[in-house]
Amino acid sequence: MNVVECNGLIKSYGKFKALDNLSVSIKENKITGLIGRNGAGKTTFLKILAGFWRESFGEVKVFNEKPFNNLVVSANTILIDEYMNFPDSLTLGEILEFGERFYEKWDSNFAHRLFKYFSFDEKQFYQNLSKGKRSTFNVIVGLSSRCALTLFDEPTTGMDAAVRKDFYRALLKDYLANPRTIIISSHHLEEIEDILEDILLIEKGQTYFHLPIEDVKEYAIGLVGRTSVIQQWIYDKEVFFNQQITDDDSYVVLKNKYPTEELKRLGFKITPVTPNDLCVYLTNKTTGGIDDVFSKE
Repeated sequence: MNVVECNGLIKSYGKFKALDNLSVSIKENKITGLIGRNGAGKTTFLKILAGFWRESFGEVKVFNEKPFNNLVVSANTILIDEYMNFPDSLTLGEILEFGERFYEKWDSNFAHRLFKYFSFDEKQFYQNLSKGKRSTFNVIVGLSSRCALTLFDEPTTGMDAAVRKDFYRALLKDYLANPRTIIISSHHLEEIEDILEDILLIEKGQTYFHLPIEDVKEYAIGLVGRTSVIQQWIYDKEVFFNQQITDDDSYVVLKNKYPTEELKRLGFKITPVTPNDLCVYLTNKTTGGIDDVFSKE
């Protein structure tokens, strides 16, 4: 069953299209990483799925319903981001109590165990928390809600490395015990790739690819070789990244579809390309990255 179905989804603001004919299907009970550069359309996509914003054109369905202002979608979906707001009059303890009233599958025991582990005080007020502590409290709400569709938009903003690591471990352990559809947008792909099943890469409001994480790990290869040889060999090929690393050698990244024997015969050293680096290369405006700024025309 597909929890999310988008066909030709467009969200425009005047002449600017935050989403531009985006089409994707996301199955239930998977953890999907939503990856893309700032401005790629990730937040817009998540807010539309959560029912906060209405699409301009195209079709979007969540649980086979149009999500905008839909009670069924609202009751079964939660969006966790840095802009979450809670009533100023409620303490953190009272917020957790209200979560139990609203979300049918809310796990109060789990929420309070996380609350205690991360050293919160039930009498604290949300607006008095630091940015990192707010993010930590937000993810407690997100995990404890056990919503069938749980959306995390850069959930670790302000967290230190140790807390981020704890969150990822808690998310994975709770997901394995209580499967649901989770979409997590993050700039730290290298930190979350071990918990992901799929990666949805979007660029300029469009789907670049939507693949299992194992396929992404094998999507491209890096080659190191003599500059004169490697530049001639790649002349008619699609190259994702191209950089001269020494006076004599260059490093290139391209799709993993060439026989290993041929590459070794040409004297190339073959290296793996991490999902994080791949996504950076694919969404770069230039194949040489920042070094292109310093190149002489």
